[in-house]
Formats: sequence, C-alpha cells, structure tokens
Amino acid sequence: MEDVEDARAFPDVWAEISCYIKGLPLVAHNSPFDEGCLKAVFKEYGMEYPDYEFYCTCRASRRVLRNKIPNHRLETVAEYLGYDLEHHHHALSDAEACAFIAMKLL
Repeated sequence: MEDVEDARAFPDVWAEISCYIKGLPLVAHNSPFDEGCLKAVFKEYGMEYPDYEFYCTCRASRRVLRNKIPNHRLETVAEYLGYDLEHHHHALSDAEACAFIAMKLL
C-alpha cells in the first residue's frame, strides 16, 4: 500500500497520458486480464471506456511457438526469443519485454 499511498487518482493520470495512445491498439501479455482491469477502473470512476483494440502476445506465442517452449508465461517467452527480463513483475520491465515479444511475434 505504501507504493501507491501518495499516487494521483486514475482520472488525473489518464487525462495526462490518454493523448499519447489515442487511436492506437494496446498490447499486453494475457490481454484479457489487462483489458479487464482497464475496463474495471473506467467503470469504477464512471468514465466512458474508449474501446481499445488489444493484441495479446501470450496468444501470439501459443500460435507461433506452440510446443517449442514449456509454457507461455511472459518470462519464458521473453527468454526463448532472446530478451533478458531481469526485473519480472516490475511494470516497466514487463512492458518492455511485452513490446519485444510483440515485435517478434505480431
């Protein structure tokens, strides 16, 4: 809880960053989870959801890599494709790994 204790409210942050992604698709590893979270926070704040198009690197890895790897977790796919995910579960590190995977598989 300490990490977000002094954080700004979502609507304030969204107002600042939304112009950078307006009209662009979003990419996530296991996108149904991320899209669900984004929709939930929009609903929580009574905001209209922009209906983003999502691409899923996990689904792409299942389709492209199939049985070449033991599982399709972010760290497994990243390693197989040659990306060193040094700080897994840190937002920026995971986002960079996802972008790397997307460039390779999508």
